[in-house]
Amino acid sequence: MTYRRATGFGLVITSAALTFVAAAALAQGAPPAPPVQVSAPLAKRVTNWDEYTGRFEASEQVEIRARVSGFLDSLHFRDGDLVKKGDLLFTIDPRPYRLSVDVSRADVARAKAQVELAQNEVERAEGLTQNRTITARDIDQRRANLNSAIGTLQGAEANLKTAELNLEWTQVRAPLAGRISNRRVDPGNLVAGGQSGATLLTTIVAVDPINFVFDASEADYLRYSRLTKDLRKVTSREEGSPAEVRLADEREWKRRGKIDFVDNALNARSGTIRGRAVFENKDQFLTPGTFGRLRLFAGEADALLVPDTVIVSDQASKIVLTIGPENKVVPKPVVLGQISGGLRVIREGLAPTDQVIIGGLANPMVRPGGTVTPQPGEIKPTGTN
Repeated sequence: MTYRRATGFGLVITSAALTFVAAAALAQGAPPAPPVQVSAPLAKRVTNWDEYTGRFEASEQVEIRARVSGFLDSLHFRDGDLVKKGDLLFTIDPRPYRLSVDVSRADVARAKAQVELAQNEVERAEGLTQNRTITARDIDQRRANLNSAIGTLQGAEANLKTAELNLEWTQVRAPLAGRISNRRVDPGNLVAGGQSGATLLTTIVAVDPINFVFDASEADYLRYSRLTKDLRKVTSREEGSPAEVRLADEREWKRRGKIDFVDNALNARSGTIRGRAVFENKDQFLTPGTFGRLRLFAGEADALLVPDTVIVSDQASKIVLTIGPENKVVPKPVVLGQISGGLRVIREGLAPTDQVIIGGLANPMVRPGGTVTPQPGEIKPTGTN
């Protein structure tokens, strides 16, 4: 009996000892909470911008068509050239139109001779009336002949101007300055002129300045209308609201222009309204049809900013990891704004007192619900935009 009791007592002590040793070993082997850098979001007054996708369009575009018919004699440009207003582009065979001018000039000369003859006859008849050697009826007839000759002369002069105009139109010139497309007709072909059915020879687009066309939502339109009318934080419509644009391969907003047109009605199907901004394009780099991103000034406001690298994607939403009670990692869904000073504006989701994890996110143990060791950090602007 004594042995068994001793043995039983000994077994109890052994189990307790093993439990204590295991707990100690487990405590010594547990990994420490990973260190992370934390900081409150940077509070700063920023300029708000709204961004839109759109494309460039030519400020002017003209289809070059023949005004007179004939064989295309020669062309005076290379496909894709930059041309000036008034530059000679095509020449239509002018010989038939020169002949028409000569014929019209001859008709004018003949009509002038008839006017002079009729004028002389009227003057002669008026001198004979004193002697009553001619009747009043004869005088009236001669005056009518003079008026008829004058009318014929005026018609001949009009025909001469038409012939000269047609001759002038055999030289097809650029109606505006811009970049010309490729020729649609080669020399030697017969081209048709006139008001309808005229042959298309080429096109010219004006690219300096150049327009940028985009669509804005109804909500944005209302907000901008109130901002312009009530708050007076945007320049007047006559001067144009400021706008900036960048291309798909550009990171900075270096191209600056202004809004010069907003459509007079919203699209009933899409609920959007069309806007247009105009930009200088002296180097002719911007080409009609190119897509880009436009941003519009939307006023100034106080905002909270964090580095763009601390924002984590969670399916369709964006989250920022913060420190909660007992140093637990707490995710907070946020609504993102634009980049300002190299930092991301947080429109919704963060408070000025939140401690945002800005360093140590690469550690796989830093995850929602985990425990971390916070260390002080600082959020600083890294850029100018």
